[in-house]
Amino acid sequence: MQGDPQTARYRPETPILSIASWIADPVEAATFPAHTLRFRNDRAAREVGLADLSDADWIAHFGRFESLPQNLLSPLALRYHGHQFRNYNPEIGDGRGFLFAQMRDGAGRLMDLGTKGSGQTPYSRFGDGRLTCKGAVREILATEMLEALGVHSSRTFSVIETGESLERGDEPSPTRSAVMVRLSHGHIRIGSFQRLAFLREDEHLRALTQYALTHYPGPPPPEDAPQRDDPAVRLLHLVVERLADQAASYAVAGFVHGVLNTDNMNVSGESFDYGPWRFLPRWDPAFTAAYFDREGLYAFGRQGDALHWNCAQLAIALRPICEAEPLIAALDRYAALFTAAVRRRFAWRLGVRDCDGDTAAALVSEGEKAMRATGMQPDAFFHAARTGRLPPEASGFAALLSGTDRVADTHPYWSEEQAQSMLIEEVEAIWAAIDRDDDWTPLHAKVEAVRRMGDAHGDAPRPAGQPQ
Repeated sequence: MQGDPQTARYRPETPILSIASWIADPVEAATFPAHTLRFRNDRAAREVGLADLSDADWIAHFGRFESLPQNLLSPLALRYHGHQFRNYNPEIGDGRGFLFAQMRDGAGRLMDLGTKGSGQTPYSRFGDGRLTCKGAVREILATEMLEALGVHSSRTFSVIETGESLERGDEPSPTRSAVMVRLSHGHIRIGSFQRLAFLREDEHLRALTQYALTHYPGPPPPEDAPQRDDPAVRLLHLVVERLADQAASYAVAGFVHGVLNTDNMNVSGESFDYGPWRFLPRWDPAFTAAYFDREGLYAFGRQGDALHWNCAQLAIALRPICEAEPLIAALDRYAALFTAAVRRRFAWRLGVRDCDGDTAAALVSEGEKAMRATGMQPDAFFHAARTGRLPPEASGFAALLSGTDRVADTHPYWSEEQAQSMLIEEVEAIWAAIDRDDDWTPLHAKVEAVRRMGDAHGDAPRPAGQPQ
């Protein structure tokens, strides 16, 4: 959602309690030595009626985790399994986070407030349950940029620095600590279904399927889909539609998530849990974000395949309660849905109004060629394309674009010389100001600049199966 939403009233609702006994464990938040409020997302808070909280009350709820009124009395660490780089792991779950609260937003959607860095749980294994302050800053920047580029993403709701010194093996230590809260439409993962299938809890599998259909609703499958009324079939069709669009949104944003494991896939179709993410410095299908992704499994150009594979793992998990044929039929829709979503989103980012299949296909094909020929960073390329500043190497694409019906770019952002981007050098510079001088000004300035870009783009098109 772009722009500031109208203030909604706070509407607590906790349907997770109907399934909590077999999908979650009650936990307690860690006690922290300090609580310094660093980031509060009032734009997101207005959507769920929490923007009027004072800073003291904000810290009480999102730093000390005192329950919100008429909400969960105890946080819940969710149980799930998952494929991690294609290796099945039955020993995972919420290891440094929990579900803190549920409520309805102004549009009536069920929303979750979940945490990261809030302490140890039964699934922490050898971890300390904490989050580095740098990790929290990186998630703010990732979610703000992705939201501005039309990606259906969780939002960073709150970051509070907690005064602990953390030891980490993959960054300079000791380092500062924080606790983060994210707002999202759901925390039910593909891995949640995998765990129930692994444990042969068929009745719970049916109940979780119905929970997902009730709280993350969407249209029915196509008329010719076999067994389209079966709940498991309905759910898989929705997830295939959502993840095809999610993969397409990454492609058009030039974004590499880095860790597309099945425990990182929400059935609501939201992108979330940002660790080693990167935005492309140039158009390169082989670009990877995670240093440990040595085989390039989740490289930029393989993300579409990765999410299709994850959909297949959901289909396998649903097999105990559904026949194979209708599930395979749902999976077979993915490729066409992904292609259509890439074309739809590519045209949107260029400011092109509805265009036919051939024109949309040509924009994608020629646009990718032009990005390779110019070597331009994707954000700079799209900005130049919309503002008539493409270099001569992209003249063929510019000519194609000039023949399309385009929106009037009246927002002041389009008169700026440079595009907003979120390259690793920018992220490191923002963190360096915080780490060296405790200067949070560059972070907040970047958030405002990125939101201005998002307002200029407007709302991205979403598939019918996406929760609106």
